Amino acid sequence: MEVLQLVALVAGSAVVAGVARRTPVPAPLLLVAAGLIASYVPGVPSYTLDPHIVLPLLLPPLLYTASMESSYLDLRANVRPIALLSVGYVIFATLAVGYAAYVLVPGLTPPVALVLGAVVAPPDAVAATAIARKLGLPNRITTILQGESLVNDATAITAYKVALAAVVGTGAGWAGGIAEFLLASVGGVGVGLVLMVPIHLLRRRLREPLLQNTLSLLIPFVAYATAERVHASGVLAVVVVALYLGHRNWQVDFATRLQEAAVWKVVSFVLESVVFALIGLQLPVVLKGLAEYEGPRAAWYALAVFLAVVVSRFVWVFPATFLPRVLSERIRRREPETNWKAPVIVGWAGMRGVVSLAIAFSVPMNVPHRNLILFLTFTTVIATLVVQGLTLPPLIRLLRLPPRDVQAETLAEAQAQSEASRAAEDRLDELLAEPRNALPGPLADRLRTVMERRRNAVWERLGEVNPVTGESADDIYRRLAGEMIEAEREVFVALRDRRQIDDEMLRALLRRLDLEEAAAYREESA
Repeated sequence: MEVLQLVALVAGSAVVAGVARRTPVPAPLLLVAAGLIASYVPGVPSYTLDPHIVLPLLLPPLLYTASMESSYLDLRANVRPIALLSVGYVIFATLAVGYAAYVLVPGLTPPVALVLGAVVAPPDAVAATAIARKLGLPNRITTILQGESLVNDATAITAYKVALAAVVGTGAGWAGGIAEFLLASVGGVGVGLVLMVPIHLLRRRLREPLLQNTLSLLIPFVAYATAERVHASGVLAVVVVALYLGHRNWQVDFATRLQEAAVWKVVSFVLESVVFALIGLQLPVVLKGLAEYEGPRAAWYALAVFLAVVVSRFVWVFPATFLPRVLSERIRRREPETNWKAPVIVGWAGMRGVVSLAIAFSVPMNVPHRNLILFLTFTTVIATLVVQGLTLPPLIRLLRLPPRDVQAETLAEAQAQSEASRAAEDRLDELLAEPRNALPGPLADRLRTVMERRRNAVWERLGEVNPVTGESADDIYRRLAGEMIEAEREVFVALRDRRQIDDEMLRALLRRLDLEEAAAYREESA
């Protein structure tokens, strides 16, 4: 029965996520809504979010794929605002939300209130990446949000452990809390630094793509488990390793890269879908233990904590954006100009997610007000995903943020491709001049034609479009190439059906066509 429940969860989540890709609604919002509705459908089993599964089994691969797709250079260029959000803001939000809960909820002790503050402090990596990707935010804002969400989980988990130790009477005071935070952060980064080079060398030495991708699937779990084993931050270890591997991914052979990209797209799609569906499905579990609180009072607490989360983010983001620029000429000189619109977007884009819920479910049963902490975490996650997630697109349109300059990006791509093609042409002339590389004229011309095609393809996207179809010359070329390849594919299948070739030969021929089609078509973003 548990296997069937798991299959139903994955299949249902994938269907909803697939539907979301055809709508303007971001997939996380639709998945959460579907989970909420499904939780009240008769016959749907109760899915309990087990923190012992979510944190070590779901969080590492999601962080790994998000980090692999991030730009190390962009993150390094924005390390100051990312650090202010991922460390400074999380600590500030823990204190601010904890204080608000302490004032509003009768009988809530300061340590318990800080536990709640730490639980709801970190914006979610999956939610931030998914929403930013869907909305096409400006590059710098997207980089800051992604960088924040990759690191802030480590800060929040450490703050939670310190607050929880105070609740159960094993805390070592502020000095002990600071020491634990330093151990977790420095240790996590240290473990990542130790692991990243040997793992990369192993990836380069393995020549079989299947083995390399098996290693790729194991890397986030190895990094996370190794760091946690020495009481360091598994989150930071995974992020450091993934950023290094992503930055040097060009050194791995092409077959591994192609296969790895496909594998991780599937893994990421399935895990993200399941994670957000699980958030919605938690409602019956959360409400089950809330009998000791009256409905209106619990609703007021939920609204107050949600407002505290939202307000505290704006209270932090605006000074963190402008105050360093006022105080430091170096920052003004090194970083691009900004206005009030960017911090408004960053402030409103603080959606919470599965990490907050997983931490809340890990609160021990003997902690006072545990059920209330669980309820307030759930309502905060849902409110941020729904309220902020649904209003973020119209807010971006209202503020009229400058869109990505597609023309400039295409021009930069064309110039890079032109420079690379010149280097390839020079190298080809050198190789053909050697007797051992002698080729018949048609084959040498074919190499030059392929190279010229790559050079011209990007420039053609900048040219005039077809007045009938609105396509560029490059679009028409790719469409016609696809039609030709499809005609060949049909012939191969017909020959197989007539038993003139066998299935093994068919697969070899189809793979060759697939690679040609992949080369003809420019990869689209997911």
